[in-house]
Amino acid sequence: MHQDIILDFIEPITGLAISDCISSHDVSKQGDKLVVQLSFNFPYETFVADLRVALTEAVKTGDSEINEVILSIDYSLVEREAQGGQPVKGVKNVIAVASGKGGVGKSTTSVNLALALSQLGAKVGILDADIYGPSQPDMTGLSGKPDSTDGKSIIPMVQYGLEVMSIGFLVKGDDAIIWRGPMATGALEQLLRDTLWGYHNGGEALDYLIIDLPPGTGDIQLTLAQKIPVNGSVIVTTPQDIALLDVVRAVKMFEKVKLPILGVVENMSTHICSNCGHEERIFGEGGAERLAKDHDVEMVGSLPLDIAIREHTDAGKPTVIAQPDSEIADQYRRIAVKTSAKLSAGKKSYKSKFPNIVIE
Repeated sequence: MHQDIILDFIEPITGLAISDCISSHDVSKQGDKLVVQLSFNFPYETFVADLRVALTEAVKTGDSEINEVILSIDYSLVEREAQGGQPVKGVKNVIAVASGKGGVGKSTTSVNLALALSQLGAKVGILDADIYGPSQPDMTGLSGKPDSTDGKSIIPMVQYGLEVMSIGFLVKGDDAIIWRGPMATGALEQLLRDTLWGYHNGGEALDYLIIDLPPGTGDIQLTLAQKIPVNGSVIVTTPQDIALLDVVRAVKMFEKVKLPILGVVENMSTHICSNCGHEERIFGEGGAERLAKDHDVEMVGSLPLDIAIREHTDAGKPTVIAQPDSEIADQYRRIAVKTSAKLSAGKKSYKSKFPNIVIE
């Protein structure tokens, strides 16, 4: 009975039954306590205490003799076979963060998502794929050039436990990168494959590599879809109609190249006046929800237009690090849980999606 209660319990962030979130479990009764060990398929560390309280209430309802659930979790991340080219050495799963339009907070979402996954217990890196306008060095507060072990490979920079690589580390901060498309895509591939991902984890592979894409549907995005093994994408938008129109194009591009969309994040959804507390949806309302519904994808979170988010990234200390106990940081972590849970629920291979082509 106790085991059934645990396995049937709905995990509150993802809306999934516990049985759909785990790869193994152990439940045993010790006096008036129920000892539960769960092996999650995605990182979940910061929400364990909340889950323990909820499980205790559920079990006590079914068995008045139980006074407490003692909960411990670990996570056994499933490495997914991704569509695209050769696997990236030192990386288990690749998540691309994209938008159809610039200025919607994609890079801010990327770095906070990466840091949130790290706080949840995962080993994470971030690759700044915006060759023409790299922003991750400033957002992570990093400067200088990365080291090399042999003159060929690159040791990633590290900040807040996050491995970071960007073209911004290899050029002067105010230099304009004037490259044609093939040069930019070649630089992206080199940054991805020559970086020693996992170097700062004793050579242990990263659970997730977040790729911060430039806006649009151009060469970088196509290279990513065709040559780099990506497990899924997160689309960032604002409620504004013009932003949504551009995001629809990005969604359709990912659909055409068969790259799974893990979810949509609506940024700048509301603004709360810092003086009077009045909340206003200055960029519109419900646009991202309609987008998600129309394209059968999940809206994994919404974030406010808040001056603190901008100030934190400008200072090189993103909100998840600067204010880890804030409501905004909690929302980023919830987005990270939903995204990684969606990825863990996917197929181990996407090859079945592609037809066999026979040339006669």
